Amino acid sequence: MLAAIIRDTVAIAETPAPTGAEAARTAWLLRALDGAPGTTEVDEVGNLVWRLGARSDLLLLVHVDTVFAADVSLAVSERDGWLVGPGIGDNAAAVATALHVARRHVGSPLTVAFTVGEEGLGNLRGALHACAAIRPDAAIALEGHGLDAVFVDAVGSVRARLTVTGEGGHSWWNRGRPSAVHAIASLVTVLVSEGSSEAPVNVGTIGGGEAVNAIAAHASALVEARSLDPGLLDAFAAMLADLRLSGGLELSIETVGVRPAGRLDRRHALLRAVRAARTELGLPDTLTDGSTDANAALHLGVPALAIGCARGHDMHTTIERIEAGSLGAGAAQLDGVLRRLLHAAT
Repeated sequence: MLAAIIRDTVAIAETPAPTGAEAARTAWLLRALDGAPGTTEVDEVGNLVWRLGARSDLLLLVHVDTVFAADVSLAVSERDGWLVGPGIGDNAAAVATALHVARRHVGSPLTVAFTVGEEGLGNLRGALHACAAIRPDAAIALEGHGLDAVFVDAVGSVRARLTVTGEGGHSWWNRGRPSAVHAIASLVTVLVSEGSSEAPVNVGTIGGGEAVNAIAAHASALVEARSLDPGLLDAFAAMLADLRLSGGLELSIETVGVRPAGRLDRRHALLRAVRAARTELGLPDTLTDGSTDANAALHLGVPALAIGCARGHDMHTTIERIEAGSLGAGAAQLDGVLRRLLHAAT
């Protein structure tokens, strides 16, 4: 099975799937699942839903989108046992692993949702819709990276676009007029200073202005706060709402993304099954946090965690890579978890 997973990981990674434009990868999956056991359908938001049995007690969430634009070369290469290419781990490896492992559990109360809109400003659109529509008893988010840990806490985020506009003018003849660039720089400096280790604030992009000798009439920034504490995220949102400017400048604030935070009860049967499977394989019992499709499930009251399929590096870069051989352990882990959970459910 490892050779087939590696082959399909490469094929999936080389099929474009920018967030919001995942149709080509979904079509690839539909061809791969032609004649497979169970039933498939594409839902209202673009998720490909594969039902292996009559019930959906367990939902496997596997996002298909990537952070890379349509014009980025997705060619994959093999170097000394490593697969290298944009999105090879995040999330092509997980998609291929789910394809091959889930087939072993035909007739069980398992549904696989190949979700859209997980990355960036996709805001977990696919996972939120799938969890709300299917309402499983539990969910697992499958990620390509992160084989050596279990992601039991969901890091939430609030993202916003700040836009400042003003009259602008000549940098000498109109000196004294307020600059939109100066104002946006001051605003984001204040926001970052208010962040903490429990809720850091990041300025992802910033820009504006017209020329070096012009007072800027327009400037904008994308900002984000992340935290495990929903209260701290609410406080950041309130701080954004309280921002004000004066002196001839106007400020608009648009919330462009919210990822809910959450935690899985450490006593839950889902985690027990994952730990048992990992112990059997000699994988470390490391619990950590992350931001995945599991956030959506936890937000809707569905117990959830995330597990990885491979060991890798440089996620979200064009030199992303995974250790090809580690996919065998990732597949065995998923199969072991499904055997424990689905046997108990039938």
